[in-house]
Amino acid sequence: MPRMFDDKFLDELEREFERWEKETVPKWLSRLPERKKEFVTTSGITIKRLYTPLDIADKDYMRDLGFPGEYPFTRGIHATMYRARIWTMRQFSGFGTAEDTNRRFKYLIKEGETGLSIAFDYPTIMGYDSDHPLARGEVGVCGVAIDTLKDFEILFDGIPMDKVTTSMTINGPTIPILSMYIATAEKQGVPQECLGGTVQNDMLKEFIGQKLIIWPPEPSVKLVVDVIEYCTKHMPRWNPISISGYHIREAGANAVQELAFTLADGIAYVEECLERGMKVDEFAPRLSFFFAAHNNFFEEIAKFRAARRMWAKIMKERFGAKKPRSCMLRFHTQTAGSTLTAQQPLINIIRVTIQALAAVLGGTQSLHTNSYDEALCLPSEEAALVALRTQQIIAYESGVTKTVDPLAGSYYVEWLTDEIEERAWRYLDRIERMGGAVRAIEKGYIQREIARSAYEQQKAIESGELVVVGVNKFRLEGEEVRVELLKVDPAVEEEQKRRLKALRARRDKRKVEDALDRLRRAAEGEENLMPYMLEAVKARATIGEIFGVLREIFGEYRPPLVF
Repeated sequence: MPRMFDDKFLDELEREFERWEKETVPKWLSRLPERKKEFVTTSGITIKRLYTPLDIADKDYMRDLGFPGEYPFTRGIHATMYRARIWTMRQFSGFGTAEDTNRRFKYLIKEGETGLSIAFDYPTIMGYDSDHPLARGEVGVCGVAIDTLKDFEILFDGIPMDKVTTSMTINGPTIPILSMYIATAEKQGVPQECLGGTVQNDMLKEFIGQKLIIWPPEPSVKLVVDVIEYCTKHMPRWNPISISGYHIREAGANAVQELAFTLADGIAYVEECLERGMKVDEFAPRLSFFFAAHNNFFEEIAKFRAARRMWAKIMKERFGAKKPRSCMLRFHTQTAGSTLTAQQPLINIIRVTIQALAAVLGGTQSLHTNSYDEALCLPSEEAALVALRTQQIIAYESGVTKTVDPLAGSYYVEWLTDEIEERAWRYLDRIERMGGAVRAIEKGYIQREIARSAYEQQKAIESGELVVVGVNKFRLEGEEVRVELLKVDPAVEEEQKRRLKALRARRDKRKVEDALDRLRRAAEGEENLMPYMLEAVKARATIGEIFGVLREIFGEYRPPLVF
């Protein structure tokens, strides 16, 4: 396939471009000097004044772009994209008790949400029951409190689990939480093979981003692969992992680092699955990804396009995937919580809108828009509704869904896509030379790179080089927060403890002990733990009891100091 532009045209264009720079630009600069000597993206990529075909002169259309729905998927993983189906609209929901969150679910479904997304509280995330001393003051605060299967049954009361897809932001406790979801669906009469949704289940990013870690890397990755293997065999509509760049970005990484480190983690999981004896085209079609959408509009769009192309190359050229679906990078996007400000919180609506539009123009399959009050509290009902309406306006009023990949062919966007990809490959090469993502994490390399980026960003904000409206520029004197804050009633903790105590009193204790003993023996070996976990949660074992067993076997992780 020839290049997109012939040599004669490029030679003529180069002469005209040089003339423009020598004759036209100086006249304008003498009257209107540029605001800065250098303009850069958040990843430190220098942005030129103007982009022309000269910047993408070597581009081969079929090799580098192709068509939507075809390798290398730069232009989208579906041939018709949003002309056929709008992305799944999700709002991060979860607070207080299962009853509280169930009411929020039903409210958002009534208002047009098309997929549920569950946030769990810290005790649940760390594998502690609500009555554990370390849970004090945290029960239901940053998400819903889940101790036992009973909580899950309440959480989905009146919600047909065969009609919704559910995303669960859970990592270490993925196996018991997914087991509770399966058991709850069974009680509704919905078999596991009919369930659609996603569990995050990405432990490697916890070591470098979110840091909500329970076990050391080796058993953590083993449990991740247990879920992938089980879902490949029994849950064909379920995404068993959401390989997550979002938390890497929230920890301070720039766009290039987010892309590179996420794909490095993805490579590590594929290698572990192959080591388990799985075939790449059996499990790869259900792998999914999770990225952040930040404020730098074009950089984010280019990042998403580069991610698809890179993953397609990795799966086809490195792992020998044959199925087109194995090469598709399907991803969920969440607007960037770290960009939201407590100052002038209502202007966060504009930030979220810009970020959401970038995700859509970048071709996301699923989108969560943050609420304007999330720098202050859990989303209030009004703020969650505004966030959902933001997606709906983009989908149905903006017109951006009427054609596929509308920014393709933009000289700037295509150049920036190539530049981000090239820089991300350089990171992947360095990580590969270290022995892969797990080894790079153990050495602290990825953590140091993120820390360096976060430090540079903070310096830029404090110096005023990076403007944050309402924080270091355009501040309001004597500003008062005028939004209604959602606060979790402290009584939630006592209510949850009472429920837990009552359940322990009426369950079959021998049945629980037997199930936990079988789980213990399986964890001491190499078996897949999902069947044993299903048995334990159905016996009404608690999260804390289950994790007490696994802590005995796997130990607990103590992170190294990173400077």
